[in-house]
Amino acid sequence: MTEVRPTAAASASLWERDEEVAAVTRAVDSLCADRSSSGGLLVFRGEAGLGKTALLAETRRIAEARGCTVWSARGGETLRSVPFNVVRQLLQPALVSMLPEEAREYLGDWYDIAGPALGIADPGDRQADPQGVCDGLVAAVRRLARRDWPLVLLIDDAHWADQETLHWLASFAERIDEMPVLVVVTRRPGEVSGTSARHLDRVAAAAGPVTTLSALTPDATAGLTRATLGRHADAAFCREVWAVTAGNPYDTVELLAKVQDSELEPVEARAGELRELNRSARGGGLVARLEELGIDATRFAWAAAILGTGISIDLVAKLATLKPDEARRCAELLRAARILTAPDPATGRTADGDLEFVHPLIATAVYNSIPDALRTAMHGIAARIVTDEGHGAAAAARHLLEVHPDDDEELVGQLREAAREHLAVGAPDAARRCLERALKEPPRPEIHPHVLYELAEATFLTAPARTISQLRTALSMPGLDGEKRVDAVFRLSQALLHNDQLEEAVRTVEAEAARLAPGPARMRLQAVHFMWEGIHAGEATSPDRSRRLADLASTCTGRDNSERALLILRGFDALMHGENAEVVAELCDRALVNGRLAPGLGWTDTEWGIELLLMLANAYAFTDRLDRAETLYNEALRAYETAGWSGGHLALAHAYVGLGHRRRGRLKEAEASLRESLRLAERVGRGLPLYWSATCNLVDTLLARGHVQEAWDVAEHYGFAPPYPSTIVLPDPRSVRGRLLLAVGRTKDGVNELEAAEKAAAARGHHNPVLVPWAADLARALATEDPARAARLAVDVRRQAERFGTDTAIGEALRCAAALETGQRAVRLAGQAVTYLEASPCQYEHAAARVEYGIAARSATDLRRGLDLALSCGADGLAARARAELETGA
Repeated sequence: MTEVRPTAAASASLWERDEEVAAVTRAVDSLCADRSSSGGLLVFRGEAGLGKTALLAETRRIAEARGCTVWSARGGETLRSVPFNVVRQLLQPALVSMLPEEAREYLGDWYDIAGPALGIADPGDRQADPQGVCDGLVAAVRRLARRDWPLVLLIDDAHWADQETLHWLASFAERIDEMPVLVVVTRRPGEVSGTSARHLDRVAAAAGPVTTLSALTPDATAGLTRATLGRHADAAFCREVWAVTAGNPYDTVELLAKVQDSELEPVEARAGELRELNRSARGGGLVARLEELGIDATRFAWAAAILGTGISIDLVAKLATLKPDEARRCAELLRAARILTAPDPATGRTADGDLEFVHPLIATAVYNSIPDALRTAMHGIAARIVTDEGHGAAAAARHLLEVHPDDDEELVGQLREAAREHLAVGAPDAARRCLERALKEPPRPEIHPHVLYELAEATFLTAPARTISQLRTALSMPGLDGEKRVDAVFRLSQALLHNDQLEEAVRTVEAEAARLAPGPARMRLQAVHFMWEGIHAGEATSPDRSRRLADLASTCTGRDNSERALLILRGFDALMHGENAEVVAELCDRALVNGRLAPGLGWTDTEWGIELLLMLANAYAFTDRLDRAETLYNEALRAYETAGWSGGHLALAHAYVGLGHRRRGRLKEAEASLRESLRLAERVGRGLPLYWSATCNLVDTLLARGHVQEAWDVAEHYGFAPPYPSTIVLPDPRSVRGRLLLAVGRTKDGVNELEAAEKAAAARGHHNPVLVPWAADLARALATEDPARAARLAVDVRRQAERFGTDTAIGEALRCAAALETGQRAVRLAGQAVTYLEASPCQYEHAAARVEYGIAARSATDLRRGLDLALSCGADGLAARARAELETGA
């Protein structure tokens, strides 16, 4: 075969990489074609030494030749525990080159969220939301891409990237079409597992076909050998080079360099010496070569391997205990031996230090050659040096994690501080590693429960089962007292709730409250106890719960947040039981301070959690105080967006903003908010209460729009079917699913579902026909088959609606009654429904009542008005019904 040489500009590692280089060229040309071009993503996978780094260098050359801005970063085997390490390498140089005001302007609202993770801004006081930080990093690239178009990002050795970077990369890859950026990623197969592997799988899926690099063929190896040693290298020698290196480009280049150093003749007679030369070029041979350079050079190389990144001669000298001139001499020796090298200015990583290893394989071999005890000791020294240099506890933490436990009180303190720093920038997994290591030290007995509590805070969002175990252990130890113990009990109950153990959460809080003396702490836990009981959707509830809650709330004036919480809980309980809406609203008003949430009771305050405030907002929403409800929903949305909370909290905020739109009759806006909520909820995980809230309200909204098939598709796709969650979802999911079944023609199944809703509501004492609207739909479904029962249901709905007293509730009850009647009685009831619903803020229900009255009274005027209302609401099905009636000449 004809030997195919790479271009003159390419490295030896690019032999037989024509297809890959062509793919890179096409991607760069596509990016440069137009500012509006969609982004591109290339992933190259290959074993160590197959030329991944060389391919990225060629990508840089091609991109820069076309005027692209190129930023690059590399994962490190010993740096995987450093959060945001790789994404910082990638983006930080561009941002630190700006003035602080300029960087803030470019990142906008994301500056305070993503800035700390990138090391360009101080972290805030509270724990950052990891998903929010991830979204902020995606936004940072989007904004920088507009400034630096055409932008190419190169990520080498992604299998060694930290988990936080991989989370960002996976999210960014899935949105690459939205941004004019080319991303080229290299990685080895395998090497990672768990969450990091899942992130890399998402990157691969977004890239489409992943290119797997292969070893050199014998012909290419022969061509490379002759290009290096001369045309006189004979065929047998070249075949042996290929056999010894298995066609690995890196090993081939290193072996040929050894051949040149040893002045070995490239002929068949000397081919037998190649295997020994190859052994000396790698692994144990590399270590032996290092030792030949002397003990000082060996210590220098070891210290460089311990540092891993930011390898400056001064820092290495301190760690290796070398004088400056000795350190500089060692650096020169290691450069000459092709173990260390000066960073390539083309990579953009020169600011990290004076030196880097020639290849990751060499770094790994040197690191692994350090005797275990010495390696551990050097990490301890490195931690102290990093701290003394002013880099902080988080920077020292990766070294502290490698130190053997030794009952060191100071080390425990350093690791706790590092964990706090990690949490503040949105890296809870890094915080978890620090605190788990601190527990092995171990901490002093009085400190131990506090470390467990902090560990639970780090795992709360990702591992509720683990959080439960940690908090239970912490609470069983002496040391957690006063407010901290109450906080721990509340946090434990939240973790139990998130782990679908609501009954256990109720029991836990009840038991702790019982052991406390009367006072603020006990009242807080009593309020939490009632809160969890209030959202529990079990088969039955304690018959005297409402009475006890009413008695306790009757003593509250709203002087502190515990009393305000009890007032909210009492108001929500009254709402669920269908008590008069004026009573509900008055209780909720007393929980506010000058019409606003009290300090310490805000959406991002963690003392009470989101559940309490949603009870408050929902109480207003379903008592026709929609102005106040929507204010609270939108405050939640703004608060979470500003704080960068992009996980479950933001998903819930969008869901309830959608509910507010649905109540108003803004059905298109409701659908958009609820779909966004579901998109966010997908990232958190299916099956959680927030997932049910979004799905239930979206199905309800689509039914109101008349999009029945779409509602059914959503229900099927998202599993909107029994078994239902253990927490209350508004509106009642059984009632909504029953209505859905009726709408798709599954009448028997729909009746059964509504009857199940009836039983569940009766067991809980939930008699509010607006929140649990099973009865009106069941009455309509039974109108022909069992008119007597349908009539009784309609009477009960009207009685409960009049007790509740809102225009919406009474108007909906009258609509139900009118649907069961004929003639003038139907006209009269439908007209009364219009009167009430016209005064209601719920415009879809008003539109439906107006159309139904127009049909009953044969009034074209009312049909046209109903049509206009339906169109303004986005109620396509209702509008179609009105048009059809008008066309028939009603």
